[in-house]
Amino acid sequence: MHFTKYNGLGNDFIFLDGPEARAVTDAALLARRLCNRRTGIGADGLILLLPSQTADVRMRIINSDGSEAEMCGNASRCVPLHLLRSGQTQKKQITLETLAGPIHSEVVDETKGWVRVNMGAPKEAVFPFEAHAAGQTWQGTKVSMGNPHFVIFVKEVEKFPVEELGPLLETAAVFPQKTNVEFAEVLDKNTVRMRVWERGAGITQACGTGACATAVACVLNGLTGEEVTVKLDGGDLQIAWPQRREIWMTGPAQRVFEGEIEL
Repeated sequence: MHFTKYNGLGNDFIFLDGPEARAVTDAALLARRLCNRRTGIGADGLILLLPSQTADVRMRIINSDGSEAEMCGNASRCVPLHLLRSGQTQKKQITLETLAGPIHSEVVDETKGWVRVNMGAPKEAVFPFEAHAAGQTWQGTKVSMGNPHFVIFVKEVEKFPVEELGPLLETAAVFPQKTNVEFAEVLDKNTVRMRVWERGAGITQACGTGACATAVACVLNGLTGEEVTVKLDGGDLQIAWPQRREIWMTGPAQRVFEGEIEL
């Protein structure tokens, strides 16, 4: 089986396209096997690139635990770069079909792997919103970017026990479909430091939809302006929410390697 591995700020994915993607019958099992960092290739998720009748390509996102995600911001930057560099398209503007709806992306600098994505408007934003975990009530902002997020503002996020609290909030009773959890510290009106616990993957180096959800929470709570740099473990994303309409995410994508694996 031929694969290509990409990452967006360290959030890494195994790409299957063409006959390999179309031949997959059990995506959950395959994702668990391929994404295993000891016995497989190793990744946060498996991306299946399939034909689409409504967009340039259909993107299925399977987390490392086998669950399927509606949307992935970092993958949405990697896919157009992959299609362009692999010669599957000459277009720099690509529309992706996802479970969260169509996503429009543009390769703005192919050499540097810089990609801009129109993430659309938030589907939902509720604040304040409370969740109970670890014997406490946590107040934050509930945001849907087509997939669910819960953003909590904390002090000294670098020292915050993300690995302990993340899985408890992910599965809190108020999130029947589970949720991604963002822990954010506002550094100034233009900068936020964020760490993430991703639903179905755990701690990752970056989360594009999480960065967008964090920017939404910052604006709604009056903590930053409409343009903000979200500093993640793997690097920075530029997020803009002009006039509180569509959210724009700009950041790098990187091809890591390609190869063959026997199952």
